[in-house]
Amino acid sequence: MSYLEEIQVKNLDHLGIVAGLIDEIGIVKIINNKLGIDVREKISAGTVVKSILINGLGFVSRPLYLFSQFFQDKAIEKLLGERIKPDYLNDDKIGRVMDELYKYGLNDIFIEVVLEVIKKFKIDLKYSHLDSTSFHLDGEYKREEDKEKQEEEKIIKERPIFIKKGYSRDHRPDLKQCVLDLITSQDGDIPLFVRVGDGNESDKAVFGKVLVEFKKQIKFDSIMVCDSALYGQENLQIIQHLKWITRVPMTIKKAKELVQNIEVEEVKDEDKEKRSDLNLESYTWKEEIVTYGGIKQAWLIVLSEKRQKSDLEKLEKQLSQEEKKSQKFLKEIQSEEFEHPQAARYKLKAINKKLRLLEIKEFELIETYSKKKEKIYKMISLIIKKDEEISRKTKEAGKFILATNLVEENKLEASEILITYKNQQSTERGFRFLKDPLFFTDSFFVEKPERIETMLFLMSLCLLIYNFGQRELRNCLKRVKKGINNQVGKVTLRPTLRWMFQCFQGIHYVILNGVKQIVNLTEERRFILSLLPASCQRYYL
Repeated sequence: MSYLEEIQVKNLDHLGIVAGLIDEIGIVKIINNKLGIDVREKISAGTVVKSILINGLGFVSRPLYLFSQFFQDKAIEKLLGERIKPDYLNDDKIGRVMDELYKYGLNDIFIEVVLEVIKKFKIDLKYSHLDSTSFHLDGEYKREEDKEKQEEEKIIKERPIFIKKGYSRDHRPDLKQCVLDLITSQDGDIPLFVRVGDGNESDKAVFGKVLVEFKKQIKFDSIMVCDSALYGQENLQIIQHLKWITRVPMTIKKAKELVQNIEVEEVKDEDKEKRSDLNLESYTWKEEIVTYGGIKQAWLIVLSEKRQKSDLEKLEKQLSQEEKKSQKFLKEIQSEEFEHPQAARYKLKAINKKLRLLEIKEFELIETYSKKKEKIYKMISLIIKKDEEISRKTKEAGKFILATNLVEENKLEASEILITYKNQQSTERGFRFLKDPLFFTDSFFVEKPERIETMLFLMSLCLLIYNFGQRELRNCLKRVKKGINNQVGKVTLRPTLRWMFQCFQGIHYVILNGVKQIVNLTEERRFILSLLPASCQRYYL
């Protein structure tokens, strides 16, 4: 045997970190306990799920049908276990495991993983954030409508989802889609609850039920934070025994009146420094106690200086655009000949429907004759501003209303309500992660709705692993009070885990004459490993 034939070089890169995080949580054990282990199988269901999660966090833009190829150049035995071969991870095996996961209950498995993370790593659940997004899908997803479909269903459905057209957050109304509801912790953006819904599902119709189901599954006294889709009389009744913070839609009459008439409070000198420390120096507010939907609540009418400036600039731009448009309409209607006065006024009414801040008013309707000596009518008009509408929009500029049912003994400080709502972007960060083209969400290849739900379950596990790892890294940096250089060489205590993954590119697992070793493990990489759980370190040290 030649010297070269005695050398094996496999890529490890950042995948050891991913595998270590999976081990630290205990996902393989949980899956195997749920689905069981068949001694006749070469690879367990838990290990298959681990391989899918490693693939999903590999960031190499390979869809799942190229799964075995992903591991061809990887240190698969190091990552998944001795005697595991890439061809064990074939389409049939992956498909069977996905079907078993769905049959057992995706929600039950996800909740057990979440509870393990909460308990083991002491996730703070004072606040939880709910939001939804849509995933558009290519291909046909035909399925018989269930006879009982029109009947009221539980929020955790016993039937597969319906892939349908609906309101698209991806701005692709031409494609069918499904909806993903996600609840995350404010502490580390850890996904706590995931639910997949029909493509035409409305947030307003399900958000209240989602929160109630979440509280049944995760028995913690968390304050739920959500956008204005939650705020409606029916939902408020459904969640009346929960604690919540949400945004009030400006379609509500009481909200319109308050925004128009109330003056937010001036900031006292002694409060300015405190607000600056909280990054709230550009906000002012006033609190009102309101009863809506039979629920007593505190409304916080907030004015953001930055948003006010932006809104006023948009208003000026809209006014300028409408002035140009209305001049065109004015010229058009004054040059037109009408057979009847009603026709002229009907045309004027249709034009004014296209304007918001301006209006073309009839000044005079002239009766005259055309060149053919036929009686016609011509309209003399003028453009006027809708002063009331412009004033309303000017008063509304930069203002929004937050509501909470935490009043009296449970009362929150206004600053805490505002800061907590601003952290609603934790779910949005999760959605950006799931929709990243480097992730395997780029395109769904599975053909059954059941597989779509299972894929979203696996993607959500990837998000949980990623955010858990990032939280542990940042918390450790905070404890040791030492930063890491980010992409531009600036020291930070809050690096992204993706940047750490990039820092580990080029690490190889080498077997030379039967001796196994890791190469390219620099001091910087060793320091990063020291900040991560021990399960990650075992793959490198």
